[in-house]
Order: sequence, then C-alpha cells, then structure tokens
Amino acid sequence: MSLPDTDDNDLLFAPEPSAAGLGAALSPWVVLIVDDEPQVHEVTELVMADFEFAGRHLKFLHAYSAADARKVLEGRDDVALILLDVVMESEHAGLDLARDIREQMGNRRSRIVLRTGQPGQAPEEQVIKNYDINDYKEKTELTKRKLNTVFFAALRSYRDILIIEESKAALRRSIEAIQRVYDSRNLRVFASAVLNQVAHLLGYEARGLCANRISAYATSEWDGRLHILAATPEYAGLLDDLADESLPNKVREALERAEREQRSLFEPHYCVGYYRTSAGSISLLYIEFSDAVDREAQELLEIYCSNVAITYESLLLREEVLETQRDMVYVLGEALERHQFQGGAHVRRISELSALIAAARGMCSVEVEHLRLAAALHDVGMVSVPEGILSKPGKLSADEWAAMQTHTQSGYDLLAQSKRRILRLGAQIALEHHERWDGQGYPRGLAGEAISVQGRIVALADVLDTLVSDRVYKARWDFETALEYIESQAGLHFDPGLVPLLMQNVDKVRALYAQYPDSQLSPNA
Repeated sequence: MSLPDTDDNDLLFAPEPSAAGLGAALSPWVVLIVDDEPQVHEVTELVMADFEFAGRHLKFLHAYSAADARKVLEGRDDVALILLDVVMESEHAGLDLARDIREQMGNRRSRIVLRTGQPGQAPEEQVIKNYDINDYKEKTELTKRKLNTVFFAALRSYRDILIIEESKAALRRSIEAIQRVYDSRNLRVFASAVLNQVAHLLGYEARGLCANRISAYATSEWDGRLHILAATPEYAGLLDDLADESLPNKVREALERAEREQRSLFEPHYCVGYYRTSAGSISLLYIEFSDAVDREAQELLEIYCSNVAITYESLLLREEVLETQRDMVYVLGEALERHQFQGGAHVRRISELSALIAAARGMCSVEVEHLRLAAALHDVGMVSVPEGILSKPGKLSADEWAAMQTHTQSGYDLLAQSKRRILRLGAQIALEHHERWDGQGYPRGLAGEAISVQGRIVALADVLDTLVSDRVYKARWDFETALEYIESQAGLHFDPGLVPLLMQNVDKVRALYAQYPDSQLSPNA
C-alpha cells in the first residue's frame, strides 16, 4: 500500500501536555498496527511517539498480515486500539479480521479503526453498517493532527469500557457480599469490597481503611476502642485489629485529628471522613489519593462513611438483642433444670450438642441456630410434673411414670400457642424428644422418619448428656461407656444416620463438656 501525502506542519504539531509525574508510574496504552506495508508501521510509530493520554504513553505492537494479528490478539487482552488495514493477503483480509475479533475472539473492548488506501474496494457506508468497527479512515486523511484525534477518541472510549466492566464486576461482588451480610464479620468483607471500589469508580488511584468506635449503647461487648472494619488490599492485614495498636503513625494522627475536631478532613492527597451516629458510635474513613480529590468525590466518600457506620451499628445492636434473647432462653431452661435437681449446664450442653450434630448432618447455618435455641426448651413441660416425682431417688411407680411422661405433651401445649418459629420448633422437640427410632418411645410411639429430624437429634443429645451426668436417681456413667451404649442403640433408640456423626465429632463433644461442666461433672467426663 502507498503512504498518504502528509503536511510537514502536521508532522511537527505540538504534543498534548502530559500529566506531570504520572507517566512513568502507569503502564502504556497498547496499540496494534496491522498493515502489510512496513513503512506504514514506521511512520505511524514515529508520528505518535510523543503522544500521551491520561498520563500514559503508547506501546506499539506490529502485525503484517491478518494471520499475524490473530496470533498477537489470541495471546493478550490489553490491546486498546487496533489500526487495521483492509487489503492485505486478500482484498477483505482486514474486514474478515474485524469480524473475527468481535465474534470469534469475543473481544468487545479493543477499539478498531480501519485504514484503507483503496476506499472503493470497501465503501465506508457499507463497512460501518456491516462491521463492528469504531472508525473508518482513508490513509490520505491521516495526518498527525487527525491521528491525534483518532487516538484520543479511541483511548477515551477504551478507558470508559474498562471502567464500566470493572464497575459491573464491583457491583456483582457487592451484591454477592450483601447476601452474606447478617453479622459483623461478614460486614467487614462487604465494606472492604465496596471501599476497594469507591475510589476507583471516581477515577483515582487510592488506598485506605475504615475504623469504628462503637458506643456501649450499641453493644456491651465492645470496649469503646477504635476497631478497623474495612480496608483496601494495602491495609488488609490490619482488619480486626485495634487501631491504636497497629496503625501507621501518619494514619493514626489523621484519625485522631478528625475525631478531636469532630469533622471530616480533606487534604491535598488524603482525606478522613468523620461520621457520628445518633447512638454515639463514630466511623472514620481514611483514604490516600494519587491526586487531589474534587468535591463530588468528597461527598461520595462521606456518604460511604456514614452508611457503613449506621449499618454496622445496626447489625451490632441486632446481635446484642439476639444474644440477649438467647441468654434468656438458656436462663429459663436452666431454671427448669434446677427444678428437676439437675445441673444447670444441661440445657446449654443439649443446645450445643444438637447444633453440633445438625451442622455435621449438613443443615444450613440458620437451621442450626434455630435448633440451638429451640433445643433449650425440650423439657419445658417439666413444670407440670410434681416436684415429689422429679426429686424421687428411687424407681418411679407406674402412676408416677405416667405422670412423668406427660411433660412432653405439656411442653408442646405450652409452646405451640406461639406463632414464633423457634418456639413452634421448640414445641415439636418437646413433644418428640422421647420418641425412639424403633417406635417404642412416647408419647405417640412414632418410628423412623415419622419423627422430625430435630426431634431425633435432640433425643440423641439428651440421652448422651443424661448418661454422663449425675441425677437424683443415678450416678453418672464414664464417657466411653456412654458412647458404647449410644453406638449399641443405633437403629433402635436412635436414628442410625446420626450416631456416626456424633462419633466422628467426639473431640468436639469433649471440648463442649470442658466448656460447660456441671459442678458434679469433671471436665473430662
């Protein structure tokens, strides 16, 4: 192909001013020249040698045929601009390559500019209509000035496509993280993912972290010290740490100043967002920037800071309420156990044993937590049994045994009145936890899978704990003897699928007894 005539003034056209200090730090834009005329490659690279956009220079790749270009493109995904000749090894080699780039390679990012010395063979109107290209130029048009225009337009478009793709990926990660935000630890994952994208979406190179000082009103477990909640990768190692023990001095000083002055700070290359909730919790967002941030970016960062603070405080407050409810269930259950002259930790052990078996069986975390709470209510019906029967040291008479058995139905009747899910599950467990796999249990003589899985799990946990605990009517068994009995009753008293799960987790069971011993139990029971 012949070269176009050029204007000397165009070849000497002054380059665009560069962004000082950024070019050396940023990777260049990759441009692929596809043309069978070597001189086209040489002149294009010479003319555009001093070109710069967004602080980045150019890196040229060269292909002298459509086949060569395919090999180059198959090995990389960072080509921003393709200057593509139409006529090479065939009259439509460039057009065929353009279609393959989009359809076969699935490359929608790279900007394609067709250059032709024979416009009659590929009419512009037809080519623009039928091919997914971004510009069409005759080689006689491409002076330095016009090449600059083509490069600016193409690289801006390519940059914006990358931002859109990365924004979509960030949104997808944020949505996935939202689905897991039900406790404070998962909020850390979510907040860090969002923080990692905020500055990028604004067009800044940045790194930073978010720290919180939670008030005692929100949670009694926090000590009022500053905790690091979210961080970009550069600060990720500080997550879960106390800010005053691990932060670099410059970061700590910036946070302390914002908290002392009770306002956000915006310095040339860093900012600290400050937000105080109505409950008195404080959220601080620290971000370092490569460039000074504009007012729009400042406003978005302050919104991020305030929303993370409010969300985190709400989750911690919710967790505090849940913990209070959980403790209340245990307190009530333990009070009932003392009514039976049993060790108070029996209720907690039944709850934890049941949760352990349920998790081993593959129940989801929500089901496990519901069972943990509902299992604590398994013997609530004992309030209807006379104290003389509960405290009798010897064998019960037939009438006394019949009275004892009524506690299952009494517990059900008491709890089933509620519409709350956990209490209704507790009602089912209260009714079924003395049923047996072989159908010889009470009160209804249910067998096998006619007994709910929760009832079967609590039945196993209840018997194990009763065996290894002292009772008014029996001395405790040693742990190994109790396990041997449990194994012997698989398929008789107990669900044969649950017993192996218990045995596979014996170490966890022993640890549980060490954590929740009765005064009558040794830690190694």
